[in-house]
Amino acid sequence: MTETPAKPANPEAGSGAITDFGIDTTSMSTGEAIKDYFARMKDGQLGSIPAVLGVIVLAILFSALSGDFFTLRNIANLLEQGAGQTIIAMGIVFVLLLGEIDLSAGTASGVCAGLMALHYVRNGNLLGSMGTGVFITFIVVLVIAAGLALLQRIWAGAVISVIGIVIILIGAPVNAWVEMAIAICTGTAIGCITGFLVSKIGMPSFVVTLALFIVWQGVLLQFIGEGGTLPISTSDTLNAVANGNLSVTGSWVLFVVAVGGYAVIALGQHFTRQRRGLVVQPTPIVVFKVGVLAVLAAVSTYLLTVNRSSNDQVSIQGVPYVVPIVLVLLFAGTYVLNRTKYGRHLYAVGGNKEAARRAGINVPKLRTSVFVISSSFAAIGAIVYSSKIGAVNPQSGGLNTLLFAVGAAVIGGTSLFGGKGRVIDAVIGGAVLAIVNNGLGLLQQSAAVVNIVTGLVLMLAATVDALSRRRAEASAR
Repeated sequence: MTETPAKPANPEAGSGAITDFGIDTTSMSTGEAIKDYFARMKDGQLGSIPAVLGVIVLAILFSALSGDFFTLRNIANLLEQGAGQTIIAMGIVFVLLLGEIDLSAGTASGVCAGLMALHYVRNGNLLGSMGTGVFITFIVVLVIAAGLALLQRIWAGAVISVIGIVIILIGAPVNAWVEMAIAICTGTAIGCITGFLVSKIGMPSFVVTLALFIVWQGVLLQFIGEGGTLPISTSDTLNAVANGNLSVTGSWVLFVVAVGGYAVIALGQHFTRQRRGLVVQPTPIVVFKVGVLAVLAAVSTYLLTVNRSSNDQVSIQGVPYVVPIVLVLLFAGTYVLNRTKYGRHLYAVGGNKEAARRAGINVPKLRTSVFVISSSFAAIGAIVYSSKIGAVNPQSGGLNTLLFAVGAAVIGGTSLFGGKGRVIDAVIGGAVLAIVNNGLGLLQQSAAVVNIVTGLVLMLAATVDALSRRRAEASAR
């Protein structure tokens, strides 16, 4: 059970860290807790509820319009299609929590994907592929990024950037894991530069990241060339990231580890806090949540372990690899936000930056760190979506990738105003957008219709966010 923080000056600040059905007294009954939950909803604290309802409504709608929507093959494909953008959105949540924006995440992911593909296709010869001038410039940029990270004491960013420099300079041979490491190290370095410009130079994040959006688009074009395409599907490992599946046994092991781990953590924390007389949810609610998750996970695992191949000679079964990838990132991000001092500081700064500064929080360092996280997640997302497509081209990570990633975070319930959001918001919002794209694709709708519907869904989510925030502020007066 997540600790309930003291009520901040901003009614939205820190609300993302408060678990559903959080209560103000340990003596509240289950019925009273449920009433309190709906009362808080009435006051504008909606969280991810609109997005969850959107997932349900859209799933019902598309299943009624297309008989192919709820097939096993399409369900697995839906998970794989939306994973890359969802991962990018998970990183953007950290930026949005501070009321900032990262418009460069999409093209930054494209640069990471381009370097990964370039190293693979050119047999590890980045110097020969880029040319001496471009190669030296690229190394200098990585060195500057590492230096900026050291200057701001972002140790992880500095170390990862240096690892990228070493891998590239030694001319590491072709290996899928080396290619993925280069992508992640590059993403981290990009975040160090972006964060420095925002936090130390004082440039507005909108302006900085918009400029870098254009810059990274040009860098990717320089790496690949106009009309160029770098195929990576011939690498079994790179191709399997978004197209491979766990074995049936591995799928059930994942189920046991994920659900069992969640149950142990949730129930363990609940009863520990209860013994110490701290604020807790009613026990039936905690047990109910664990039970619902277990049932849904069991049903999903069973369906994904059924052979979904249309060819009798080929067997396709098992949970897609992207599922454990997303779960690991979700667990890590949630733990950081809910269970660490760093996470509490993020919510504090997002709720009231000046008050957080006066409380002794290193705001500039915190602002830099969220861009490092965002770009690192963008690099991981780049690996996933490039694997799904099987190639990298000059449009990789372009405008749609960015807008869908930001949209996923906002649609899921993360506030554009800062101070409110969770990593799982990006997953739920990503599910909404994946269903929209997948469903309209099955209905053979044009790209124009897909963009219009996606934009309207994002506008609706932003409207709900603004109205719920206004309602919460009115209730706090």
